[in-house]
Amino acid sequence: MVVRLINERDRQLARQLVEENGFTFEEDYDLLFGKFEDGKLVATAARDHNVFKMICIRESHRGGPCLGELITALIDSCTYTDIRNFFIFTTLENRSTFQHLNFTPLVTHGNVCLLEYGHGLPNYLQQHRALQKNGSNGAVVVNCNPFTLGHRYLIEAAAAQVDHLYVFVVREDRSLFPFDVRMALVREGTADLGNVSVLDTSDYAVSHVTFPGYFLKEGDDRLQLQMEIDLLLFARHIAPFFGITHRFIGNEPFCRTTRSYNETMPDVLGAEGIRTIQLERKLSGDAPISAFRVRKALRNEDYEALRKLVPATTLKYLRSTDGRKLLTSNKNYRRRH
Repeated sequence: MVVRLINERDRQLARQLVEENGFTFEEDYDLLFGKFEDGKLVATAARDHNVFKMICIRESHRGGPCLGELITALIDSCTYTDIRNFFIFTTLENRSTFQHLNFTPLVTHGNVCLLEYGHGLPNYLQQHRALQKNGSNGAVVVNCNPFTLGHRYLIEAAAAQVDHLYVFVVREDRSLFPFDVRMALVREGTADLGNVSVLDTSDYAVSHVTFPGYFLKEGDDRLQLQMEIDLLLFARHIAPFFGITHRFIGNEPFCRTTRSYNETMPDVLGAEGIRTIQLERKLSGDAPISAFRVRKALRNEDYEALRKLVPATTLKYLRSTDGRKLLTSNKNYRRRH
C-alpha cells in the first residue's frame, strides 16, 4: 500500500532511495509518497503541483505493480484540486511504460521524454482555435514584470514584420506582479495593435514543467537541456498550431540565463523551420529599458523615472489603489527588489 511520507525518518529514507538511484532529492514538493514492505521502503514518488517526480523503485520490485500504485496515489492526491493534467520526465527506454499508464509523449529529445497525463495540451490549443490566422506569423514570449516601454517596442517592431503576432505571457506566478495583472497590462498596452493577439503560455513555455532538475545525473548540463526541451515543445506543438514561422527576442545584456536561452534558440528552432529574429533593446537615457529598472524606480517611488520606462497604461496601474496595495502587501519587496 502506498502511503504519505510525513515524518523526518521516512523523508530521509526516501532521500536515500532517490540518491541510490543516482538522482537528486529535491526539497520542493507538495506531497511525498512511499511504499513499504516488511518495514523497508521499496518505492517513492513526489508531486510538485502537476509534475510527478523522484519516482524511484528498488530493482527487486521493478516490473510489478509498484509504479502503477505510485501513479494512482499521485493522481488521487489531486482529487479535490483543479489540477487535471500531469507531467512526467523519463528516459526513452521507459517511455512505453508510462504510455501504458495513459501518458502521452509531448517531446522526445535525445534520451529524454516529456509526457503528459490528461488532455491539457489539446485542450489548451482548442481553447485558442479562434485565434488561428493565415499568413506569415510570429511570436514573442514575455514575462512582463511589469509591462514596460521596452516590451511595447519589441512587440510593435515584431508585429510590423509579420502578418500576425502572438504574444505569449508566461503564466507561472514567480514574479512580483501576479499573472492576472501582467496579462492585463500587456493587453492594455498593446490594444491599439490590430495584428497582435495576447494569450497565456499555460504549462507549455517557460514553466516549472519544462524540466525538473532531479531527473538528470550529476555532470549533465541541466540548464541547456531544459532550454532545448522548452523550445522543442514550442516548435513542435505551439508553432504549428498557430502557423508561427518567426520568433522574436530582444538582446539581453543583463541576465546570463536569458542570454544563454536566446543563444540556444536559433539552432533549436531553426532545425524545426522557425527563424529567430533578435531586436535591439529600446533605450532610456544611455541604458536599455528593463523591468528591473522599473522595479527599482518603484522602490524609490521615482515616478518621473517611471514615466520614461513604462506606457501610460502601466503607470496608471502602478499609481492606482490596487497597484500600491500590491506593493505594500509584499513585505519583502523593498529588500528583494
